[in-house]
Amino acid sequence: MDLVLRRGDRAGSNEADEGARSVVYSDEGLVTQRAEKPHPVTDYERVGGADAVTKVVQLFYERVLSDPELEGYFSGVDMPRLKRHQVLLISQVLGGPAEYDGRDLRDAHSSMQITSEHYARVFGHLVAVLHDAGVDAEIIGRVGTELAGAERDIVTSPTV
Repeated sequence: MDLVLRRGDRAGSNEADEGARSVVYSDEGLVTQRAEKPHPVTDYERVGGADAVTKVVQLFYERVLSDPELEGYFSGVDMPRLKRHQVLLISQVLGGPAEYDGRDLRDAHSSMQITSEHYARVFGHLVAVLHDAGVDAEIIGRVGTELAGAERDIVTSPTV
């Protein structure tokens, strides 16, 4: 029979301190093992993973497609494919296991003549949906920072 004693656990935490050790007393003698470094929780996990991201993307496109200033951009677009790509992109931005496998953002948007005003509207819809879904403001801020960097690849037309 083995008896395991752990040292270095933080009170009130599910994570062991870095460098914590487990001491195992077994029939073969005393063995000291270094605890594995705890897995940091990602924003993807904090928001609820794949199901939550999929729901956010669905609600996001409902808002965007009902926006008269934006709906024209999506005429003739394969929406199930686009939503799948968006789920992958948002998942990646949140630190999830999915990797965006769509076209380069610049190539995908180059012929659409998207203005900075329209980009801001789309971005605003995403922020609103994340907020309505109960996503922490800190996470929304990180998503915003990440996606703000993509604006130069998506906006291809001067302001209206």
